[in-house]
Amino acid sequence: MVQLSERPGTQKITNLQQKFTYEVGAMYDSENRFLEAMQMMCQCCQNNQLKSLMETHIRETEQQIQNLEQVFKILGQEPQRVNCDSAAGLVSDGQKLMLLAADNPKILDLALTGAQAKVENLEIACYRGMIKVAEQMNQNQVVQLLQQNLQQEEQTAQKIEQCMPQLLQEAKSAGGSTSGKSR
Repeated sequence: MVQLSERPGTQKITNLQQKFTYEVGAMYDSENRFLEAMQMMCQCCQNNQLKSLMETHIRETEQQIQNLEQVFKILGQEPQRVNCDSAAGLVSDGQKLMLLAADNPKILDLALTGAQAKVENLEIACYRGMIKVAEQMNQNQVVQLLQQNLQQEEQTAQKIEQCMPQLLQEAKSAGGSTSGKSR
């Protein structure tokens, strides 16, 4: 179990406003981490359709970060990143997979797609939860900003799912599938 002493600057949460602000900070950290990771992934991507999707989502993510900064402003807070272990783990796993698949561009593209799909699903779950809390707090402007981010994440997740069969087929035909025994 994580101890608060392991998290410098982390304060106990005693009300809904503090919980919400903490979650906004964690999402702010996540979006910044994912932006950096996507920029790196985009450089490694060989598939034009996937590369275009990532380039579009990089611009959307920059806007999402601005939306979260606006949420902080509405709440009367300075934007502050709260370390998000889930985001850090997904980025780390994606980087490891990229290194392991680097020798086969088709497998690499498929790996990038899978990593991006995981990220989108985490973001969708987080934004949905944050919207419910913002609604309970009667923060209508905040709800609108978060819904804009959620809609972009859902659209990106859908586009990734649509790309996956083609990338899977390309990886399979490029020698990306073996029938040998696993180690």
